[in-house]
Amino acid sequence: MIAIILFIVALLSSCGKKEEGRAEKTPPLREANVEIIKPSSIEEYYEAVGTVRSKTTSLLSSKIVGNVIAVHVREGDRTHPGKLLIEIDARDINAQFEKAQAGFREAQDALEEIEQTIRAAESARDAAQANKTLAGSTFKRYSALLADRSVSQQEFDEVSAKNKTAEAEFDRANRTIQSLTAKKNQVLAKIEQAKADVTNAQVFLSYTRITSPISGIVTAKQADIGVLAAPGVPLLTLEDDTHYRLEVAVEESQTKNICVGMPSQVEIEAIGQQLLSRVTEVVPAADPATRSYIVKIDLPTAGKSGISRGLRSGLFGRARFAIGKRQAVMIPQTSIVQRGQLVGLYAVDREGIAHLRLIKTGKAYADRVEVLSGLSEGDRIVIDHVNEISDGTRIRGNTR
Repeated sequence: MIAIILFIVALLSSCGKKEEGRAEKTPPLREANVEIIKPSSIEEYYEAVGTVRSKTTSLLSSKIVGNVIAVHVREGDRTHPGKLLIEIDARDINAQFEKAQAGFREAQDALEEIEQTIRAAESARDAAQANKTLAGSTFKRYSALLADRSVSQQEFDEVSAKNKTAEAEFDRANRTIQSLTAKKNQVLAKIEQAKADVTNAQVFLSYTRITSPISGIVTAKQADIGVLAAPGVPLLTLEDDTHYRLEVAVEESQTKNICVGMPSQVEIEAIGQQLLSRVTEVVPAADPATRSYIVKIDLPTAGKSGISRGLRSGLFGRARFAIGKRQAVMIPQTSIVQRGQLVGLYAVDREGIAHLRLIKTGKAYADRVEVLSGLSEGDRIVIDHVNEISDGTRIRGNTR
């Protein structure tokens, strides 16, 4: 009898332990919002990377050969049009300039001399013309008197000789003036040549002073005092620091989706800004090595509302182009669970129990991220308080 009582007590005790075990295995309850997965329409973007460049870059070099005697700027200095940047030894060109000026003065003196000679010759011609007129009149009168036999033949011959001499003197005076006029034209031609020589020397003299053609900054200085400057040898690099653009390489398969005037979202990591810009140029020739095209995107002018103030040539940038729409599975960023290198979320079954499920994510869009695999339409997921939930937690909350 005692044995039966002990068996019943043991049986009851074991049942109580089983009930306690079952109570302990009841899933914990947590409050959280749940979202039902359904595909949504999203903008499809193409992203290209590239480099920021100034719209206007000037590579300055000398137009003459000569030693650099002064450099008035350094990297980072600001410039404006006409500012003196570099001076080149001008002694040889100064000598040529003085020689050209001397030639010009000599030609002017020769012109003044020939003009004085021409004026004297014109006076002599006027006198010869008066003498010719008088001799001609006298010759006519004596011709009439000879016909009347009022003068002798000898007197007539003397008048006739004087008439011929007067005509010859007049002709000689005219030829002298013509000759002097030709010499004057030659002198005038020499003056024009001398003027050209002076102008040419002045131009070459101006080449010894290299000035800034634009407003901007000095980005590179290859010139130092004593360096031999020569045509084609870079001395300074200037860039306009108020107008920049991003040049990105676009795959040839995507060029059909990108055109001039198309908006683009540009991100410059170095300045931590995203800029809304537009495509201004699509280079029509492809790079045969990379099979890509260069697309140029004008960036907002520096200084407007503080944007793009830190832009500089050479910065890395990204450009995003909207190329269409597609269906995708999107989830809130708050639903993501990181487990080392693994990415997951909590999926809720029909009984309301959360289970950790691994997923593969894609691009992020604002506060949501695309899921490439691991979810299907109609699945329910926890979208908040994921740090308070573990695998097997019972979820209670609103369903969206």
